[in-house]
Amino acid sequence: MVKTIVSEGLPVDERLIIQKNIIEGERKGNKRICIVTGTHGDELEGQYVCFELTRRLNENLKHLKGNVEIYPALNPLGIDSVKRGIPTFDLDMNRIFPGEEGGHLIEHIVYQITQDLRGADMVIDIHASNIFLREVPQVRINVQMAEKLVPYAQMLNIDFIWVHDAATVLQSTLSHSLNSLNTPTLVVEMGIGMRITRKYGDRLIEGILNMMHQMDMWDGPIASEVSVPELSTNGGVCFLNADASGIILPNVSHSVHVKKGDLLCKIIDPLEGKVLQEINSPVDGTVFTLRTYPVVYEGSLVARIFSHKNC
Repeated sequence: MVKTIVSEGLPVDERLIIQKNIIEGERKGNKRICIVTGTHGDELEGQYVCFELTRRLNENLKHLKGNVEIYPALNPLGIDSVKRGIPTFDLDMNRIFPGEEGGHLIEHIVYQITQDLRGADMVIDIHASNIFLREVPQVRINVQMAEKLVPYAQMLNIDFIWVHDAATVLQSTLSHSLNSLNTPTLVVEMGIGMRITRKYGDRLIEGILNMMHQMDMWDGPIASEVSVPELSTNGGVCFLNADASGIILPNVSHSVHVKKGDLLCKIIDPLEGKVLQEINSPVDGTVFTLRTYPVVYEGSLVARIFSHKNC
């Protein structure tokens, strides 16, 4: 059942409409899980997850207990115009939550979204990276919510759980706002901006079904094996940045394990045929973020490595 949760007038007789699809199981239950994506218009990995999960659930309603609610486009204007933020208003939607009922148009819209999601048993907020970086499937969690959320994140068939220090958390995000309202929310990051990586989406769908099984919402088929993610809670994430501007030539693949001293990439000058910088791994660890866009500038993020040792 498709339901409109926001419908607001725009200039030139247009409307901003945000909808959700409520999938009701044939088995009665009072639990509710929400799949949310499209907050940033250039992050499209969640579109495939919404489609495929909806298709599979609709074909197996007899196995579903309770409701699954699919929100594929919180920022439909951004998706339509291939913009990260809300066009015309030049706003990042994920910096406005929880909104305000009597506020500006966008604040009011965000407030309505927050209230609609509030009270769910679980919200999964799916994001992608930008067009420059590729991320392995991962969940990012505020350290203040780690005890409650890490066990759920471990069900999602992902590679990595990154527990952030509280000081790095933006309080105006959807996830922080909902968690503050006692609505458990997990942020999934995976893939690359403006692209769909189906193998990542398929893995996450299996993880969502596994979570639903653990929550007594699904008794249909689930994956025989679910990935056990690495867990970072001690600050063992190394950020590697470029010291020069040029063209980057990766020397390793994404998501591989590297040894201290391994060559990760070179930054070259194609005009003079020079190697401007060689970037080596400072630790033994796993590359979970890797730059994919060839042009790089001084200071640009090139890679992130998870290590069991502090960087």
